[in-house]
Amino acid sequence: MPNITNFDPQERYIYLQIFVADKDGKVRDLLALLDTGAPSTEFSDEALQYLGFLDTASQNVVLKTGLQTQKYGKITLPHLEICSSTLNNLEVYISHFHKSWGINAIIGLDFFRRFRVTVDYSSGQIVTEPLQSS
Repeated sequence: MPNITNFDPQERYIYLQIFVADKDGKVRDLLALLDTGAPSTEFSDEALQYLGFLDTASQNVVLKTGLQTQKYGKITLPHLEICSSTLNNLEVYISHFHKSWGINAIIGLDFFRRFRVTVDYSSGQIVTEPLQSS
């Protein structure tokens, strides 16, 4: 059964509300950007600190000129929901995000590889379905 997630096609980017279980198992909602050009999903160090997976955000990470994120580690999140689709034990990058972004995560191609994803700009919908096992 496909899941349908609405987005605003007038926005410059596709913003999604996602749900992530924190270190204690409580589900928290976060704001993510769907990025078809990102090979992997990234979470901001501040979001991971909020979720209890990092004690502190690294103070040694410096954004390279022209970049708005800087990856500096990996972590496995036990449970998250993106576009009403559940993912367990997803390895994501820990990144430092530029303050102006105002998002907690970037959803990358590792999400797309687990589902059939259709982005329909004309209707402002993302349709996701589990891939059939062979």
